[in-house]
Amino acid sequence: MKTQLRIALAQVNPTVGALAANAELILANAAIASENKAHIVLFPEMVLTGYPVEDLALRSTFRAASQSAILKVAADLAEQGMAHLVAIVGYLDQSESHKPQNAVAVIHGGKIVARYFKHHLPNYGVFDEYRNFVPGDKSLVVRIHGVDIGLAICEDIWRSVGPVADLAERKPGLVIVPNGSPFERSKDDLREKLVRDRARQFAAPLVYVNMTGAQDDLVFDGDSIVANAKGEIVARAPQFSDGLMLVDLELEMGTGQPDVVISEEPVAEYPALIPGVAVPMDELSQVWNALVIGLRDYVKKNNFLSVITGVSGGIDSSLTMAIAADAIGAANVYGVALPSRYSSEHSLADAADLAKRIGFNYRVINIQPMVDTFLSELSLNGLAEENVQARVRGTTLMGLSNQEGHLVLANGNKSELAVGYSTLYGDAVGGYAPIKDLLKSEVWALAKWRNALAHSRGEVQPIPVNSIAKEPSAELRPGQKDSDSLPDYQTLDQILHIYIEQDRGMAGVLAAGFTPELAMRTIRMVDAAEYKRRQYPPGTKISSRAFGKDRRLPITSAWRDH
Repeated sequence: MKTQLRIALAQVNPTVGALAANAELILANAAIASENKAHIVLFPEMVLTGYPVEDLALRSTFRAASQSAILKVAADLAEQGMAHLVAIVGYLDQSESHKPQNAVAVIHGGKIVARYFKHHLPNYGVFDEYRNFVPGDKSLVVRIHGVDIGLAICEDIWRSVGPVADLAERKPGLVIVPNGSPFERSKDDLREKLVRDRARQFAAPLVYVNMTGAQDDLVFDGDSIVANAKGEIVARAPQFSDGLMLVDLELEMGTGQPDVVISEEPVAEYPALIPGVAVPMDELSQVWNALVIGLRDYVKKNNFLSVITGVSGGIDSSLTMAIAADAIGAANVYGVALPSRYSSEHSLADAADLAKRIGFNYRVINIQPMVDTFLSELSLNGLAEENVQARVRGTTLMGLSNQEGHLVLANGNKSELAVGYSTLYGDAVGGYAPIKDLLKSEVWALAKWRNALAHSRGEVQPIPVNSIAKEPSAELRPGQKDSDSLPDYQTLDQILHIYIEQDRGMAGVLAAGFTPELAMRTIRMVDAAEYKRRQYPPGTKISSRAFGKDRRLPITSAWRDH
């Protein structure tokens, strides 16, 4: 026998630690689900606490607050007339031995009728805060309107053992999976394949909900998916958009042995909604949205009102300003040109052109008198003298930040960070680094993409063509070019992709046809720059091997790839 159920997928943006605000977000979306006659409303992983909470999970006070908050959410749902609705809400719980547990509460009638705890977690990056989780292999099945619904949390479905194997044996009529899955390039393809494969394995529809927004250097892109028992995608939410997706599913009743029974009676027949399947964005659109949302939420959730950075007329600062204007509005963006005696006329002209195109607040501060005063008191030459200019610029920006309340943005890209082509306490200063996970070649590609988007909309292209076309230079000495110190960026980025993104070592670089001399030189620069990367500001993660989050090497190490 079959019945229909209407599932509401709440693709929402919580804030870590804001339990009261997150509870209001849950109640508001549950109310919309109820108004639209949903039977179940599903929220992302740890939506009540925000995600990831990192070492907040180790604080007993925070765990206790989360436990109290989930009980209040259950009571408030009933008090607000939603006792009939089944709400599946992620939160932080703890075991009997007071270890943190990533949990989901099944709420009905003003009470928590069942709880499920995540079992399998990777041991890297974002998820290592749950290193004390309680392992287990048992799944949870809840009967709602006669349908046996299995629960899993995020990474549980990435492994074929444990809860997935248990669920497959228990033959659920529907599987529900709340997620906090960070954005990475091409990850939506992996998710879709996983959802399709698991739905076919369970021989039951699978509902996958993911959160949106950003937390520190992570961005969550939504992209919630529903697949039928054949593994066909029947509904898909837009990426990077907050909202509630409703889907009607025809489901088999009484397929397994539930742990908890909420209701046995089938739902009376009703007209089903026609599902929609959003088309995933192209890759550069995804990256742009991730960078914009990453910066916007970092500014907003940390209570900043504006951002400031140095603008040189170069491609990196130009792209950063375009991202910032899209994120928080040009009126809240401040750019400062900081010329020294080595700054070219075209640098100032391109910086001014950028400000005119985007419309951000712009000023020029000549740093040469400050540099001269510094050097008059301390005899420096060569690289040490060059770095004084960068450090005076950094000090100036931080002084303006303190005085005016702006968040300072660092403009470094991944190629520069990889090989240590930056000045500590100079161009490396700041509170956030929007493009730190973009290789230089990707910076150029994204700048061209953003200009093309503006052109297609009949808008002014934000980034001057000259900033894209000219050869990069730090302008710290006469006629300086980045290529004086580095391989050309196209070549460098190919090596970095092999050595960092693919983690293939010296052998991989040599196998790709690069000379031993070039390979050795580049790899030595990368390995020697770890101490600089550790001191760089956080920035939006868009790759699977972002510095600080996914890739962390010993600073002190005698190992050398040969």
